[in-house]
Parts: sequence; structure tokens; C-alpha cells
Amino acid sequence: MTSTAAQTSSDGLAWFKSSYSGSAGGNCLEVATCPSPGDRTTTIHLRDSKHPDGPVLTLSAGAWGAFVADVVRS
Repeated sequence: MTSTAAQTSSDGLAWFKSSYSGSAGGNCLEVATCPSPGDRTTTIHLRDSKHPDGPVLTLSAGAWGAFVADVVRS
């Protein structure tokens, strides 16, 4: 899996989709990373590609890593 080119949105984040998403759209999760202001941690932002102006889920890098590890184990 690779990520497609980033698309910067009005929120200033560079959003990426997996190469597995295909070009026909559909059910895609987009991911953007951003250093947290004032410290050295990174936050992970997730959104539905069908609703780019909709809600965004924001996770700590640790929570994202735990989620990905759990998915890999499944």
C-alpha cells in the first residue's frame, strides 16, 4: 500500500488516501498528520473522503498506533 498525493484543504492539513482506494471514489478514509502546537507530539486526523467538510476524528499518535496494531492482529 502507498499513499496518493496529498490534497491540502481549507483547514491547512495535507490529506492522503491509500492507493487501495482506487480512482472511482467510494468508501475511503483520508488521513492527515500534524504536530501538536506547543509540544513534540503528533496528532492524526481522519475523515470520510465523501464528506471532506464533515467531522474529523483526531487521535494521538499512540492511539492511532494502537488502532493500527489491533487491525493488523485481526
